[in-house]
Amino acid sequence: MDSFSISELQQFSGIKAHTIRMWEQRYHALEPNRSEGNTRYYDGKQLRRLLNIVSLMNADYKVSELCAMPDEKLFKLLDRQISDQKQPHEYFITLMTASAIEYDEVGFDKIFLTAVLRYGIQQMYIFVLYPVLQRLGLMWSNNTLRPAHEHFITSLVRQKLLTTIDALPLSLNPEETWLLFLPPNEFHETGLLFANFLIRQSGHKVIYLGADVPLESLKAAANEIRPTSLLTFLVRKNDSENDDELLSSLSRQFRDQKIYVACDGSRLVEIKKRKNILTLHSPGDLVNAMK
Repeated sequence: MDSFSISELQQFSGIKAHTIRMWEQRYHALEPNRSEGNTRYYDGKQLRRLLNIVSLMNADYKVSELCAMPDEKLFKLLDRQISDQKQPHEYFITLMTASAIEYDEVGFDKIFLTAVLRYGIQQMYIFVLYPVLQRLGLMWSNNTLRPAHEHFITSLVRQKLLTTIDALPLSLNPEETWLLFLPPNEFHETGLLFANFLIRQSGHKVIYLGADVPLESLKAAANEIRPTSLLTFLVRKNDSENDDELLSSLSRQFRDQKIYVACDGSRLVEIKKRKNILTLHSPGDLVNAMK
């Protein structure tokens, strides 16, 4: 298993590094390893233990008690808490994050299904799964998440989304048709698949083109489909000049459609506003746009 620094533990758990050290000194919560150069590091088992402790902190247990518990008892308490109807969203977010780090597909599936039963599919995606992807994406961009972890969890989420989308009835109503695509050199489809699910669940027709769509191909498809709205995502590295060029082209070529662009809240600060382009910064923005 990979090794982790204390700063990486802080990123994964949300617990400050000095607090983790204090828990080690006072309660022997973790036992860091030492490299040949005497550098402290933690293995995957210790990281999972820390995440388990954090997950149980809101369950009426003292930190000192949790830190002193063996892993087996922490696991039993977690199983008990999963069936607790009062668990907050953060509990499921933390456990899903832990399953990504441990490459634990069984654990991810268990938490995923429990969260679906608790909140329903749409609310679970919005309040649990979307924050998980945001957190992992932030870790990945800060180089605190290995690419393999990101690919592992993205693959699992993609499988869940495709299964969920496939179970939805197809809308044949042409009055509102959404054309979903990612522009050239955009390959991260998770957000677009999530949007596909939300739009289809709302009863609207969706034409899904997927990733890395050349603008000429997009234009040809739109001429045949005549969509009422287009939706895309800006995911790759922020480049305001390229963003502005892309949106200028979309705005000119699709004057009669609404163009929704999903991106980070600060992404379009330096880009000119255009009246037929609307920005989305959360799943809630998309839900509101369909009302």
